[in-house]
Amino acid sequence: MAIKLTSTKESALVNGIKILTYGQAGAGKTSLCATTGEKTIIISAESGLLSLRGHDIAVLEVSSIADVHEAYAYVTSDAGKDFRWVCLDSISEIAEVVLNYEKKNNKDPRAAYGALSEQMQDLLRAFRDLPGKNVFMSAKMASVKDDMTGAMLYGPSMPGAKLGQGIPYLFDEVFVLRAEKADDGVVYRTLQTGADFQYVAKDRSGALDLYEAPDLEAIAAKILSPITSKE
Repeated sequence: MAIKLTSTKESALVNGIKILTYGQAGAGKTSLCATTGEKTIIISAESGLLSLRGHDIAVLEVSSIADVHEAYAYVTSDAGKDFRWVCLDSISEIAEVVLNYEKKNNKDPRAAYGALSEQMQDLLRAFRDLPGKNVFMSAKMASVKDDMTGAMLYGPSMPGAKLGQGIPYLFDEVFVLRAEKADDGVVYRTLQTGADFQYVAKDRSGALDLYEAPDLEAIAAKILSPITSKE
């Protein structure tokens, strides 16, 4: 018998916390990688690491699907065992790298998008399921107009409509990073952790407030804190 009996109480401690965060350009998604409070490595498909110039964080730059697989092999090797957080910045950019590769190797665009969906879901599951590590993935934000109400609906942006719609189902924690300017001109950044009529978001831990400060260390501490019984 090969199955292993575990406990839901220890799941987050053993498997780590897996977070997907999306937001508009310039909201500060990349900067979240500097808030983990633990040894972190960034797998970057973007050239937008300037916001982290004041920090000393390990980076693996990827520009091909082969690079992404090598990055996964590194973080699962002895050389990468000490990293407590693995940040993919961003999965939207990584998906575009995969799509460009598939378009060059498939004459049928539909086949390229099919291969994209399959490869990205496999990749995201592999990183999501890294044992003993917390994983943070950032994504661009997409907007879709609701034909019934005319309202704009927001969620993670990925090449291919089906892929973008399916990504949130892979995670227990899906946040939207909102950056809004107040009347005094100050820009306030918050992580929205629950869905409303405009934004896709969820917190399956039940430990977070609807709006949290953009601090991954603090969020991880709240999720992992002991649950006290309510009288």
